[in-house]
Amino acid sequence: MSVNFASDNTTGASPEILHAIVAANSGSVMPYGNDDLTKDVESRICEIFETDAAVFLIATGSAANSLALSVMTPSYGSVLCHWTSHIYEDECGAPEFFTNGARMVPVGGELGKLDVAELELKAGHGAGDVHMLQPSAASITQVSELGTVYSADEINTVSEICRRHRLKLHMDGARFTGALSALGGSPAELTWKAGVDVLSFGATKNGALGVEAVVFFDKALAETFALRRKRGGHLFSKMRLLSAQMMAYLSDDLWLRNAEHANAMAARLHGGLAGVTGIEFPLPVDANMMFPVLPKAMVDGLHADGFEFYDGRWEGGMSRLVTAFNTRAEDVDAFIETAKKYAG
Repeated sequence: MSVNFASDNTTGASPEILHAIVAANSGSVMPYGNDDLTKDVESRICEIFETDAAVFLIATGSAANSLALSVMTPSYGSVLCHWTSHIYEDECGAPEFFTNGARMVPVGGELGKLDVAELELKAGHGAGDVHMLQPSAASITQVSELGTVYSADEINTVSEICRRHRLKLHMDGARFTGALSALGGSPAELTWKAGVDVLSFGATKNGALGVEAVVFFDKALAETFALRRKRGGHLFSKMRLLSAQMMAYLSDDLWLRNAEHANAMAARLHGGLAGVTGIEFPLPVDANMMFPVLPKAMVDGLHADGFEFYDGRWEGGMSRLVTAFNTRAEDVDAFIETAKKYAG
């Protein structure tokens, strides 16, 4: 059996979450979210974020992001996002589909985070001109696609630009809990208190079987979301089985413990590889994802010895290593020792 560091999507689900699904499976309850468990999950998320938000459960991150953006921009609008972001590179056009044609406009920036000067420029570009797309929203990714995290101050800087130009701010939080674990503070401080209007709150990459939440801190934006979720085919009839996952995820600090473990395993892996001959780390390692440059012979040797990870996609010859909620310390150590074996 191979040892996988390709993605935190390669894992199964936390046992606690599987047990919760089985427990929720007995008996009969009303469908489409008209059950007590779903209402309890919505209340629990509001409690965690310390605010009265509108909460909707979704099964996939692509749907969460795309449906969220569909209420944040008109069809003639644009969404400003980093060029590495999922909504720009990895959603197969779903944001454009669900927004009826709004364009994702890429913004540069080091370390996978928006360059604020370029964001300022593009946030005002074409506004009021009938011939141009109208900048309507911006989106940031937390943890970024290059493994870095936005501090609360950085988020607030982005949100101030958005407010000046009357843009709404979306956060793709597929790995939000990993950022929270890395930064400390509170969920509120990293979202609505820093100016985020809508959060795609991920659980799947951190131990759930398949559930995300779209959290509207600006509740006015949620007015048509229930209809869009239904029309898009993402209103689950047996919603309690999504709710059971999210409730277990948010109970007894499972969500936090899972993220802390993933981050700790990343720190262990980074620490062990940092001193190996021939390995470079062009980017900081803030959470559970890192992008080392490994010698070609080392990459080939690691793959041959059963270690799975992505390489060849990123500039500068970087590979990607990702740890997860259930990554074993012995597997991390085995990767480090194998890398040393193939060092120049």
